[in-house]
Amino acid sequence: MIKDNSKKLIEAELCPPALLREQERTFARDIKTLLINRINEFVTVSCPACCNDSSIPEFSKFELEFRRCLKCRTIYMSPRPTALVLADYYQNAESYKLWAQEIFPASEQSRREKIHIPWFNMITGYCEEHDISTGTLVEIGAGFGTFSQVAQDAGWFEKVIAVEPTPSLAAECRRRGLETLNLRVEELSSYSFSADVIVSFEVIEHVFAPIEFVRQIKTCLNPGGLLVLSCPNGEGFDIATLGIESLAVDAEHVTLFNPSSMRLMLENEGFEIINISTPGRLDAEFVRQAALENRIDLTDTPFLNRVLLDEWKELGWPFQTFLAENGLSSHMWTVAQIPRP
Repeated sequence: MIKDNSKKLIEAELCPPALLREQERTFARDIKTLLINRINEFVTVSCPACCNDSSIPEFSKFELEFRRCLKCRTIYMSPRPTALVLADYYQNAESYKLWAQEIFPASEQSRREKIHIPWFNMITGYCEEHDISTGTLVEIGAGFGTFSQVAQDAGWFEKVIAVEPTPSLAAECRRRGLETLNLRVEELSSYSFSADVIVSFEVIEHVFAPIEFVRQIKTCLNPGGLLVLSCPNGEGFDIATLGIESLAVDAEHVTLFNPSSMRLMLENEGFEIINISTPGRLDAEFVRQAALENRIDLTDTPFLNRVLLDEWKELGWPFQTFLAENGLSSHMWTVAQIPRP
């Protein structure tokens, strides 16, 4: 286990406020360009988690429609950009360049200490508890390679592989000394490697077809292998309270799972669920900030007004802890396993 120096997390440690505002402006321009140039390539889809066709409108943001599945309650964008349109968008959007060039470098140390190291310790804990081999760990959507580098430096796994579709980020992973595959998840099965642990953080909500994403992962996992996913929880406090004002509701998050729908999808694809949790640490702060900026009015909700505004210093963190421990945070972790023979 790596020494864990994480404490309470605040939003400014992940994205300095000035850069966050600039990212929001840049993102709005990117979406406008996408809608003008490629709206004819959007397609209507069934529920990405359970394939059910029955749904109702949930909300609209950036002129994009989000629906809620009547079977599993997943919130999803439909119509949505095709997989190829999404891939092109992620590689060329100005907001992604801002993220890569300014936001992430400014926050990487905090992310390493307060997010990636605790994540690594949680994963090794699951490996020990469930007797998972420590041969090969693969990270899908490795970004700058921070987590993969933490894993490699720890020496706990014999091999660490970073899978990253964006060429510039794949190059950064290689620069850090990581074995790197520059490919999209749809191409995973074309490569001959097998993994004991596959992790993918904040990726599946971006994927056009999550079920196919999971199937591709399954082809690369050894029997008894561990899958760890993190993503927003569409029924968490932040999203449920703020709706379209939540930062988790955007044009890139085309599917917002909840604990039940994530379980349903993975079990349908042959995984055994070990644990689904919501260890988020920022819901309360996100909603508080929205109230301070007058994006949401808490006047008619005395309880939230007291916890998030009047007595924030005393009650804010205990409230966030309550959300995390009771499946109510908008950040979700899923740990699943391929059954052993």
